[in-house]
Amino acid sequence: MTVPTNTIQNISRVGVREDLSNKIAELFPDDTPFLNAIGTGKCTATKTEWQTDGLAAANPNNAQIQGDDLANDVRANTARVSTYTQISTKVVGVSSTVEATNKAGRKSELAREIMKAGRELRTDMEARACGNFASIAPAAGTAGQTAGALAWLTSNTSRGATGANGGFNSGTGVVAAATNGTQRAYSETLLKTMLQSIWAKGGNPRMVITAGGQKQTAAGFTGLAQARRETGNKKATIIAGADIYVSDFGEVQFVPSRFCSARDALIVDPEYWEVGTLDPLAVQDLAKTGLSTRKMLSVEWALKCLNEAASGVVADLS
Repeated sequence: MTVPTNTIQNISRVGVREDLSNKIAELFPDDTPFLNAIGTGKCTATKTEWQTDGLAAANPNNAQIQGDDLANDVRANTARVSTYTQISTKVVGVSSTVEATNKAGRKSELAREIMKAGRELRTDMEARACGNFASIAPAAGTAGQTAGALAWLTSNTSRGATGANGGFNSGTGVVAAATNGTQRAYSETLLKTMLQSIWAKGGNPRMVITAGGQKQTAAGFTGLAQARRETGNKKATIIAGADIYVSDFGEVQFVPSRFCSARDALIVDPEYWEVGTLDPLAVQDLAKTGLSTRKMLSVEWALKCLNEAASGVVADLS
C-alpha cells in the first residue's frame, strides 16, 4: 500500500517527545537469610577472639563409696578461637554533569547508586559468611579476611569421598577452608544423620540453608511428601515446595539462598553465630579532584562462629 505524497509521518518530525517512563524496573536479589538470622556484636581489634566450652561426657558409673576421700576431677580448660576482620567497600563516582542533568526515574544519580551499593555490600558479606573461605591475617600488602561458615565446621560434617574438614588451627590461629570431595546426591538420610549429630553434641539446628536447586531436592524427601495433602473442596493445587521440616529434634526451616554454595547444605543454630563489627557501615566523602563527586561505603566486620559444634554441613552435593 502506497503512502500519499506529503503525508506527515511521526518518524520525520523533530518535535516528538520521547516516551521514557519514570518507573525503573528494579530487580534487586539481595536477600541475606544467614546474616538476617544470626546475632550481631562488636570487635575491638582486627583479630577477634572468643572462648568455647562444653560439658564432660555423661558417666553412668559415677558411684562413690560412703565416706571415701575423693580426688579432684580433671576439668578441661576453655578453648580460645579467633578470626580476622575484613574490610568490605564500594566506591561510587558521579560527574557533576550527570548530577545536573534532568534524569528519568531519579533526581540524583549519586544517591541512587549509593543506595544500590549498600545493598550490594550486604550481599558481598552474605556470600562470604555462607561460604567455604579460610581466614587470612592482615599484613603489609595483604587484606585481612574473615572465615566463612563452611570453613569452621569440623564436629558435624558429612563429606563425599576425599573430602576433608578445614577448621580452626590453634597453632596458627587461622581457620582453614574445607577440601571438596566427590559429589553425591542430596538425600533425606544424609540430612537426618546430620541433624542427629548436631543434637547429640548439644546444638538445636533451626535452619538448613541451600541453593535453590538443593531446596527443590529437599521438597521431594519422602517424609515431606507423605505429610502434604489437600483435603476438602479446595481447588486442585500442586504443592511442590517445602519450607519446614519436622525432624525428631524439632522443626527446621528450609531456606534458599542465592549466595550460598550450590554443593553444600549448611545446617545452623543461629544462636551460635554472630557478625562482629569493628568499623560500622558508613558513607564517607572521598577527596574531590575534579568535576565529580566520589563517595565510599565501607564496613570492617568478621563472622564469629561462637561454637562450631552447634552447626553442621552435608557437603559435596551434586
